[in-house]
Amino acid sequence: MDLTFITNLYLPIVMVICLCVGYVMKHWLKDMDNKIIPTVLAIIGVILACLGAETITLEVVAGGLVSGLASTGLHQAFKQIIENKKGE
Repeated sequence: MDLTFITNLYLPIVMVICLCVGYVMKHWLKDMDNKIIPTVLAIIGVILACLGAETITLEVVAGGLVSGLASTGLHQAFKQIIENKKGE
């Protein structure tokens, strides 16, 4: 199954905003369970994508979901890069 069509759903500005919100949630809200963060970012991604779109379609909602969840993966990638540089 070819899933490359998912890359067409990325909304970079939504991903960057969600990345920043996730960072704030992770570092400033100490009592929050980390399992909640991807769910919150997915919801925020959908809201931002719908606000930025002229019409709300299923594709816009999916783009918001993908971008919100991708920001979680992007954070983990940055974290791995930074930790590897500290270990050298």
